[in-house]
Amino acid sequence: MQTSQPRRRKTRFAPTLFILFLLAACNLSDLNPTNVQLGQPEADERRLFNGITYQRIVRQSPRLMVIHVVKIDLKAEGIKTLVTPGDPDQERPLSAKTTSQFLQDFGLQLAVNGDAFIPWADNGPLGFTPQAGERVTPLGLAASRGKAYSLDSDEQPTLYLNENGKASINVPPGKLYNAISGYKLLVWRGNLVEGLDSAEPEPRTAVGVNRAGNQLIIVVVDGRQPGYSDGITETELAALLIELKVYSAMNLDGGGSSTLVMEGEDGAPLLLNSPVHQGVPGNERPVGNHLGFSAR
Repeated sequence: MQTSQPRRRKTRFAPTLFILFLLAACNLSDLNPTNVQLGQPEADERRLFNGITYQRIVRQSPRLMVIHVVKIDLKAEGIKTLVTPGDPDQERPLSAKTTSQFLQDFGLQLAVNGDAFIPWADNGPLGFTPQAGERVTPLGLAASRGKAYSLDSDEQPTLYLNENGKASINVPPGKLYNAISGYKLLVWRGNLVEGLDSAEPEPRTAVGVNRAGNQLIIVVVDGRQPGYSDGITETELAALLIELKVYSAMNLDGGGSSTLVMEGEDGAPLLLNSPVHQGVPGNERPVGNHLGFSAR
């Protein structure tokens, strides 16, 4: 009778070693496009450009938060505003692009993501819609340099900016020039708006104006990044804006869209916050429109 050979035991070490080898061979910075450091950064406060200041607020309560605040003196010499131009003759008037690309395309010094848009879909490993260059439609009123390309839906609040350094929310300060819409009013005439979400911390972008309408305040709060920043609720964001002395404020698109970028010393875009498109810290999302500033 033929004697059977003992069966070899399967081992799980080889696949594990192979994966470790691949990780060692890879450049892990590719998974973190802007090399965002672990842990929270130091607080910071500085002048970025004439008429534009920046502050980074770092908090640990009620959870980890990294908050970016930009104050813009709309009457300062050289300050000009721009909303992404769109084509009203197209079915979808905008071509999706990152905030950095918008800043670079128009030679701006500062830019932030704008209104929510459609179509939008995050299919995880199967990909994200829209990709850069795909056509999209903003949800609310949008106008660039006097040319409207998306109509008011009567559902979204709108920020208006005229050529003469005046801004207002929901009340046009004269002839239509630049306009961009958001999700919800957060602050109205110095008071917190009722009915805001107080349970879900997320990355968020907001914009507010002072009572005189000559100062714009942009707030971006990073989120979905454990150990760095977990995000902020709508109620907390509104309370923060009141701390910053805004008279009226609204939130723009948030989540993986929240992006704040400036022109670096070499002329290239430089991220001020840590966007988290598709769950990757430092990864920018192509979005519909944007709000930008020249400061020459």
